[in-house]
Amino acid sequence: MSGIARDVGCRGGCRGGCRGGGGRRRRREARWPLAVAAALSALLTACGSSPPVQFFTLEPVHPVAAPARAAGHPIQVAAVHIPAALDRQEMVRETAPARLALSDEHRWGAPFAEMTRRVLTLDLAERLPPGAVLFPNEPVPPRANQLVVEILDFSADPSGTVVFDGGWSLVPSGSDTAAMGRHVHLSAPASPTDYAAQARAMSQILGQLADRIAASVAATEGSNGSGHS
Repeated sequence: MSGIARDVGCRGGCRGGCRGGGGRRRRREARWPLAVAAALSALLTACGSSPPVQFFTLEPVHPVAAPARAAGHPIQVAAVHIPAALDRQEMVRETAPARLALSDEHRWGAPFAEMTRRVLTLDLAERLPPGAVLFPNEPVPPRANQLVVEILDFSADPSGTVVFDGGWSLVPSGSDTAAMGRHVHLSAPASPTDYAAQARAMSQILGQLADRIAASVAATEGSNGSGHS
């Protein structure tokens, strides 16, 4: 009898011990889904609180004066060279001397150099007679002039003012020598915290650059015409 009792007690103790260990494992396993759900909830909350990305573009600016009267060879904006520090999708601002800030939440809607070339072309087309400006992908006829723009700086300074520093050259087709060129320094006020205002100011500066190029081209063509008459 005592052997049977010990056997029964052993089986009972084993069953009780197994049940106790299984219960602890089940409790630990039950806590895993809760931990994963909490982590996912925290991740979704963090993503939901991130500010949305805003995209901006440059726009042509209508001229104040009537289109310049220029008769001569058509021109095409062949290239716009921009420093690599500025030619990026993120909008760039100068926060201190020799320090730039890139905004992940404020970006250009197209490659910056390509967009600058397109808008400058449209600005020039409104400031010169019809047919005087060739569009970027338009076939270039013989004796057309190539306009090359070299930008050294085109960004907002710590006060928010947009600064343009660079130059342009007009190169006759088939030549390696510029027929004319100018250095240009322009600026336009904007807000240090408003990226939309920065984009508008940059558009205004491109319009002012187009004003100067069109005036120089018209003056040159006019003087050439006078010389031939």
